[in-house]
Amino acid sequence: MSTSPLLNDELDGVDPRTYARRYAILGALCLSLVLIVATVSSVNVAIPHLAGSELSPTDTQILWIIDAYALVFAALLLPAGALGDRFGRKGALLIGLGIFITASITCAFMTSANALIFCRAIMGIGAALIMPSTLSLLQSSFPRRERGKAIAIWAGFAGAGGAIGPLIGGVLMEHYWYGSVFLVAAPIGMIGFISSAVLAPRSREDTATKLDKTGALLSAVGFAALLAAIIEGPERGWTDPFVLAGFVIAATLLYTFVATAKRKENPLLDMSFFSNPRFAIGSLGISVNFLAMFSMFFMLTQYLQYVNGYSPLAAGIRGVPFALTLVALSPRGPKLVHRFGAKRVVGGGFIVMAVGLLLMSTTTRTTDYWQVGLFLVIMASGVGVAMPNLSSGIVQSVPLNKAGVGSAVNDTTREVGGAIGIALIGSVVNSIYRNNIESALTTLPDSARDAAGDNIAKALVVSDKVGQTLGADAGENLRVAVQNAFMDGMHGGLYVAATLVIVCAVIVFKKLPDEEIDPASLS
Repeated sequence: MSTSPLLNDELDGVDPRTYARRYAILGALCLSLVLIVATVSSVNVAIPHLAGSELSPTDTQILWIIDAYALVFAALLLPAGALGDRFGRKGALLIGLGIFITASITCAFMTSANALIFCRAIMGIGAALIMPSTLSLLQSSFPRRERGKAIAIWAGFAGAGGAIGPLIGGVLMEHYWYGSVFLVAAPIGMIGFISSAVLAPRSREDTATKLDKTGALLSAVGFAALLAAIIEGPERGWTDPFVLAGFVIAATLLYTFVATAKRKENPLLDMSFFSNPRFAIGSLGISVNFLAMFSMFFMLTQYLQYVNGYSPLAAGIRGVPFALTLVALSPRGPKLVHRFGAKRVVGGGFIVMAVGLLLMSTTTRTTDYWQVGLFLVIMASGVGVAMPNLSSGIVQSVPLNKAGVGSAVNDTTREVGGAIGIALIGSVVNSIYRNNIESALTTLPDSARDAAGDNIAKALVVSDKVGQTLGADAGENLRVAVQNAFMDGMHGGLYVAATLVIVCAVIVFKKLPDEEIDPASLS
C-alpha cells in the first residue's frame, strides 16, 4: 500500500495500515484498560461474601486480598513500562493479559485466604504489564495531530473503570458466589487478548539501550514499601513500627533511585522530564485527581449501602452517572484546551471537582438520590476536562521511544494517588467516626463496643443485635447514632479532599503552560 509524501508527513510515521484501524485498536486497548481498573473496585463489593465464605479470612487477610493486587501493580509499573519500551509493547501487553487471565481464573477457585492473596499479587504483575502498554501503543497508532483526542478517550475510560467495577461486582454478587468477580475477568480478558493480538501494531524503542536493572529494583521495592506503609497506616496506626519502617525504606530507596538516575546515561526514568512543567504538573495533578476520586468512591459506597440501605448492586448502579459523564466529556478536553488554554481548562476542572466534593458534603441521612447523582455529575465534569489533558501532558512530554516509561509514570501517579486518598481520607473518616460514636457505645459490653468502634459496617451489625436483645427502639437509636457519626466523618473527609483539589488548582493556574493543541486533532 503506498501513500503520498504529504500523507506520510500527516501520518507522523504511523504505518498506514495501523492508521486505518486506529479506532478499533483504541477500542481493544480501552477494553483491557477498563478490565484492570474495574478489577480493583469490583472486588470490594465481594468482601462481605468472602468474609463469610469457607476461606474464613481474618480482617488483615481481607485487607490484603484487596491490596496485594494494587501494591504489586503500582510497584512494577515503571519497570514494566521500560520492559515494553525495550523488548516490545505489544508483547508486554499480550504477556500481561495472559498472566492476568490465568491468575484471575486461579483466584476464583482458591481454597485458602493466603493462596488468594498470592494469586491477587500475580494479577498485579499482569496489570503492570498491561496498563502502560495500552497508552504507549495508542501513541504508536495515532499521529501527533490526533493523539491528544485519543489519549483523552483513554483517560475517560480509565476513570470510568473505577465506577464500573462496583456495578459489575454488584450484579455478580446478586446471583453468583464470590469467585465470580475473579472469573468474569477471563472472558473479557480473552476478548482483549485476541483483539489486541490481531489489531495492535508492533512497537518498541528504535535503538536498543541496556535496561536499568538497578533503577528497576530501587523503584519497585521503594514503591512497594511506600504503598505497604500507606495501606497499613490506617489499620495499624501511623506510628506503628511496620508503618514507620515502610516509609523510611521507601524514602531511602526512592531518593537513591532519583540520585542514581541523575547520574546515569540511560536511566529507567530520566529525571530531566520533570523540568518540563507539563510533565511535572501533570504528575501532580493526576495524583490529586485520583486521590479525590478514589476517596470519594470509598465514602460514597459506604454511604449508599450503610446509610441509605441500598444493596451492592443498587449502590453500583447509582455510581453509573459518574462513569457516563466522564466517558462523554473526556474527548472534549483537547478542544476546550485549544479554545481556552490548558491552565484555564485544567484549573477550572479542578475547581468544578472541588465544588462537587463540597456539594457532596451537604448530604444527610435523608438526602434524595437525585441530589447525590447531580453532585456526581458535577464532580465527573471537572475530572472529565482536567484528567485527559494532564495525562496528555505527561505522555506527550517524553520522546516516543520512551512512551512506555512515560505511560508508566502517568499510571503510577494514579495508583499512588488513589492509595493515598483512601488511606488519608479513610483515616480522617474513621477518626471522626470513632470520636463521635464513643458516647453512644458506653452502655455496651466491651466486645460489642470495640467492634462498633471499628467502622460503620460492624457497628450496624451490633445495632441489630442490640435491637434483638434490648428492644427495637434501642437498636434504632444506636443505628441512627452510628449513621450520623459516619456522616460527620464523611463530611470531614470530603472537606479535606476538596481542600487538596483547590490547592492543586492554584498550582495549575500558576505553573501549567497554556500550550495549544493542533486544531487538526480536534475534528
